Amino acid sequence: MEKMREVLFSGYAKLPTGITASEMYRVIGIIVLIDMEEEVILKADCTLATELARTTVSDLLIGKSIKDGVGEIAAHVDEAYQGSAKKAIITAMRIIYDKFRSYREGITPSMYE
Repeated sequence: MEKMREVLFSGYAKLPTGITASEMYRVIGIIVLIDMEEEVILKADCTLATELARTTVSDLLIGKSIKDGVGEIAAHVDEAYQGSAKKAIITAMRIIYDKFRSYREGITPSMYE
């Protein structure tokens, strides 16, 4: 079976207590659509509480390469996002990278096997 060019990945991480998003969700979900040929994030969304926070995180991720890990993405988020969910966002992106790498290397379990 031929691999898809655009693949959706998600990562979840525990939010710190005492912030609005943690009262609503307990975890943050980061969802990205990745171009597997270019290894670039095409679209991004997250489960933060406010539209501004969701849009800001999406804007920070869209267009970023995931080819060599999330070090540059983490540094970019660390500098540009000063909200309480910063660590959870970076953790979720690391989980996404692990899934991306496994998928790229053909290690992903398939429901068709």
